[in-house]
Amino acid sequence: MPLPTDAGTDAEAHTSEGATFTPLADAAVHRDDGRGVRPTRRDEILRVAAQLFAERGFHGVGVDDIGAAAGITGPGIYRHFESKDAILAEMLVRISERLLAGGRARVEEAKGNPLSALTGLIAWQTDFALSNPALIIVQDRDLANVAEGDRRRVRQLQRRYVEVWVATLTRLHPSTGQDQIRARAHALFGLINSTPHSAGELGPEAMCRILNDMALAAATSR
Repeated sequence: MPLPTDAGTDAEAHTSEGATFTPLADAAVHRDDGRGVRPTRRDEILRVAAQLFAERGFHGVGVDDIGAAAGITGPGIYRHFESKDAILAEMLVRISERLLAGGRARVEEAKGNPLSALTGLIAWQTDFALSNPALIIVQDRDLANVAEGDRRRVRQLQRRYVEVWVATLTRLHPSTGQDQIRARAHALFGLINSTPHSAGELGPEAMCRILNDMALAAATSR
């Protein structure tokens, strides 16, 4: 899989030796690409629900559990969400919207340089995964519990996000087939999103450097 001229040298210059972990605001709360908005009670419900779903599984958590964790009596939850299913649906839609917006922003910031765009995408996904381990678990495990219409919306947003990566990788590997490019993109997600299971006792700064270096090496290898 040949790289464009000088891409190997450029990739060395983009290693994460000087990279630092940038904590992101809770993605269950924020809809944008990282700047965030002032959390509301509804946002707090989403935040604590994400943690509970990750710890116990969707079916192991009741509305009363979420209310207690958010400091609301069980029935008070229904002033904000009609059901536990609605909480999960909004949570996963928000995650997907935020990832897509952030990914597009990183590519735009690269101003046409595909290696810079890739480095930005990797840093964005890494910071997201390290900042939101509970959401990574819920997104991976509980999408099947979302109603069909919302599940289609999440899948559509996820596909668009994948295409941002595919387009960037295609520019780096112009002679590589799309099936291989797409497989490489999904492999990168698998590597980066493994953080809830692989971080161990490492702090976020150390894990950030490891993930950025490994992902960039995998993405730019021939």
